[in-house]
Amino acid sequence: MDFQIYGPVVAGLLEGVPPAPLDMGRPNEKSRAALTTLTPEKLFSHAHKKVRDEQMAQCCLAGLWLRHGFFDESHRFSQEIETPSGSFWHAILHRREPDYGNARYWFRRVGSHPIFPALNDAAISAGWPASPRWEPYSFIEKVEQVSQSTADKVSTQLCLAVQQIEWELLFDFCWQHTLS
Repeated sequence: MDFQIYGPVVAGLLEGVPPAPLDMGRPNEKSRAALTTLTPEKLFSHAHKKVRDEQMAQCCLAGLWLRHGFFDESHRFSQEIETPSGSFWHAILHRREPDYGNARYWFRRVGSHPIFPALNDAAISAGWPASPRWEPYSFIEKVEQVSQSTADKVSTQLCLAVQQIEWELLFDFCWQHTLS
């Protein structure tokens, strides 16, 4: 993905960063200082547009902190955002924690998110089993299976690819709905 479309701040935080692991992994300490200084205004300053939806801007921040493995910081944002997108970031965080039951709870709060059709299509293109609609609970199950066993490398790689697609689509959705 070309992160330049989000401006220099986001591009600087995401270019060259490997995909997030399925679990908590380790925080990317190199990015902590840059993340700490982020505000919605700084994040979107290059766009020369007003932040229209503060909660969506907070979702972008939750996603960036999570992408770099800072669970506490991401959690502080996502637990305060009572929208489907805020619940989505919260669900991803708990899936990676791993707290699969809590992830399921937060996905119930998401409902049917607007990115689900695109996520389903992209996941199928990546090798995920075909389904008429995206089923986040099936993905949680697969991640849980992969994480709790010595699953084949193909299944693990597929879960990593789908998780990256999920992050990118959700981040883009939040980004697009932040600005006026």
